[in-house]
Amino acid sequence: MVSVQRRRGHLVTIYPSKTVVDARGNSIDIVDWDTPHTVRAAIIPQRSGKAELPGQLAINVVRLLCRADIPNVTLQSRVVWDGRHWDIAAPPALHTGTRATRHWSIDIRERPGGD
Repeated sequence: MVSVQRRRGHLVTIYPSKTVVDARGNSIDIVDWDTPHTVRAAIIPQRSGKAELPGQLAINVVRLLCRADIPNVTLQSRVVWDGRHWDIAAPPALHTGTRATRHWSIDIRERPGGD
């Protein structure tokens, strides 16, 4: 897998998080499936671990670089890329600067089973 620049990158769908109140009155963050953001993003491979034996998990982590105007990107957000679902693996980093260089840097980990 090779990295691709943001301008000609892959199309990914980012589902931001939202805060809701559960049955006990606690505020919790969940995935907001109603407001997806489809963006072009650079995908940079970070690390992977292949399953050696049946029953072991394969771990695949990549870094996603996308535009900075997507609201509410947190650890509870979800990413869909290449037909598979990905979790946010580390707190997303917002890199500020000029408008052309401002971006989110998000490490994402593939969900077991891809859903």
